[in-house]
Amino acid sequence: MAKTNEEKTVAVNRKARYEYHIEETYEAGLLLEGSEVKSLRVGNVSLQDAFARPEKNEIWLYNLHITPWDKGSHFKPDPKRKRKLLLRKPEIRRLIGKVSEKGYALIPLRVYFKGRWAKLELALAKGKKLYDKRQAIREKEAKREMERVFHARGF
Repeated sequence: MAKTNEEKTVAVNRKARYEYHIEETYEAGLLLEGSEVKSLRVGNVSLQDAFARPEKNEIWLYNLHITPWDKGSHFKPDPKRKRKLLLRKPEIRRLIGKVSEKGYALIPLRVYFKGRWAKLELALAKGKKLYDKRQAIREKEAKREMERVFHARGF
């Protein structure tokens, strides 16, 4: 059987890049139970309001909603339970140090499969101020307007 590192994105947190300045990203494994993997493969996951937090030298993910798989057994884990993130010890120590600084947060950017393993792209981020968000909207609108003009002129 050939090993493949093909990535299949399941869910993306589009709001995160609007709300936060992304400073670093990490790839973390997800510790899942029961039929959560099957539900994840179908795409029954929501990253809305999800965040990570360090606890006792481990990183835990909160509010990741994985809808229970309807064809599963009688054991169905809580859809919004906290889930352990699998990271290397130096990464965990670095994240704990950074999160203890004021203004930093751990935000999930996307859930994907790398080969057969469920992974989470975790970002070390700082919250944007209102004027930063307005500036991002202005830049996006200017870029869209330039593309429209270029397209109209046939470039």
